[in-house]
Amino acid sequence: MIYKTSGVCCTEISFEVENNIVKNVTFKGGCSGNTAGISRLVAGMPVDEVIAKLEGTKCGHRATSCPDQLTKALKEWGK
Repeated sequence: MIYKTSGVCCTEISFEVENNIVKNVTFKGGCSGNTAGISRLVAGMPVDEVIAKLEGTKCGHRATSCPDQLTKALKEWGK
């Protein structure tokens, strides 16, 4: 799935989910070290666990962040 982000530096997040397990997360734009780290940390995790751990994370003064946007993407995927 490709998710168009809002309110963050990265413009989109692409990912795959297989058997409710998150795989192959990539961020287009954003802070490359942080987004690469997020991608590696969530790989192999259940969707619900990723959402529980990252939802509501903020970036500085922004109301959202790249990790929070990933949770929004995963929720949209689950619909």
